[in-house]
Amino acid sequence: MGLSRGGRSRRTTTRAVVSSAGVLAAAVLVLSGCASGSGGSDETAAPVPTASDTPSSSAPTTPTTTAPTSGATPGADATGSGAAGSGSAGSGAAGSGSAGSGSTGRDACAVADLAGSIEPGSGGAAGSVVVHLALRNTGTTTCTVQGWPGVSFVGGGDGTQIGAPATLDRSAPHPTVSLAPGSTAVAPLKVTRAENVPSSDCSPVTPEGFRVYPPGSEQSLFVAATSYTACRSSDTQLLSVQAFVAEGQATD
Repeated sequence: MGLSRGGRSRRTTTRAVVSSAGVLAAAVLVLSGCASGSGGSDETAAPVPTASDTPSSSAPTTPTTTAPTSGATPGADATGSGAAGSGSAGSGAAGSGSAGSGSTGRDACAVADLAGSIEPGSGGAAGSVVVHLALRNTGTTTCTVQGWPGVSFVGGGDGTQIGAPATLDRSAPHPTVSLAPGSTAVAPLKVTRAENVPSSDCSPVTPEGFRVYPPGSEQSLFVAATSYTACRSSDTQLLSVQAFVAEGQATD
């Protein structure tokens, strides 16, 4: 039963092929293991940044600036009237009214250094009379007044304002008046006769005098005057006043 030479050659060839296939398979396994080991947990891939990881850059907010509002500067051309004050240097009675319009500089006359009175004026025309509201410097130093006084009728024994305050006639000059001790400044005051106003529109009453606010002041003084008729109705305008000028320089 011996094999022929040809049969032994074929078996030898077959074993060589099988052996070579085994070696190749082992090599493949080794290479696969190496590849698997090199991709292990010892090497971490760099994370890919996401939208949430990327810092946002928003433009800085620009501060909003508001241009400052220019207020009325006290002076000869001021158009507003000051807040109402209280007290009466002349009578001591509390009252209400409208402050005058004008400047209140360092040298402005203090209410305590002024005495008020009603002096004859130009006399006016039919239906009205023009008198001079006079302020005399009773202090010991020179002071100034400039602008329009606040003026209204008062009565009731307590300085209560009667009717509408005087309107300010801005058509006349309004200089700064320097008052040496004893000197006087005057403001022409036009008083419309209440007798010419229907009683139903006026509700007439005799006032005790005038409450006067020097220009730019919130303190007032009382000037006695009982020869006029006032209207209780604030819808009826009886008084109109010009700015102060030096005594003897008023045109009305």
